[in-house]
Amino acid sequence: MSEESKSIDLTKISLRETDLSDVDDHMVWSSDAKVTEFCTWGPYTSKEEAIHYINCIPDIFSWYRAICLDNRAIGSVSVILQTGRYREKVAEVGYILASEYWGKGIVTHVLKQVVKIVFSMYPEVERLEALTDNQNLASQRVLDKAGFQREGVLRNYVYVKGKSRDAAIYSILPTDLENMSLSVEGLKL
Repeated sequence: MSEESKSIDLTKISLRETDLSDVDDHMVWSSDAKVTEFCTWGPYTSKEEAIHYINCIPDIFSWYRAICLDNRAIGSVSVILQTGRYREKVAEVGYILASEYWGKGIVTHVLKQVVKIVFSMYPEVERLEALTDNQNLASQRVLDKAGFQREGVLRNYVYVKGKSRDAAIYSILPTDLENMSLSVEGLKL
């Protein structure tokens, strides 16, 4: 059995706060061109970039956790509470994962838990949304499997790496949880 095809025991996945001790693990995914292909930023070329990013996390995100396998950071998940006109009850979720762990159900597992966490921690949030590049079909499958509803495509919505890109928009509402079996029991926080 090849290393890529081995499954992951999802009970070994946990979320925890990120700190500077994660910088080497962070570099694994942030310097990988495959991982950053659909990101607004290109691959990191220095450890200093990762250190700066980790130091800025509290200023950027409302909630941010490292996705860990056996307590080693292999990705991250974040939430930003939206502000401004008509957006006060909306949060946006984002995620990234080292490419060696793609296709193993990790982000789907984590997102199902994060949905529950967000609606519990932030009772004012009435909508959790995710945007993904319309060409990023793997990310769209993750959102589908995690219970998000595809709402459409926002044409030329983001300008990334010198080019206007379409974004697929997904959302989940607290009322959607009634029809889903989401539990935080399977994820160590």
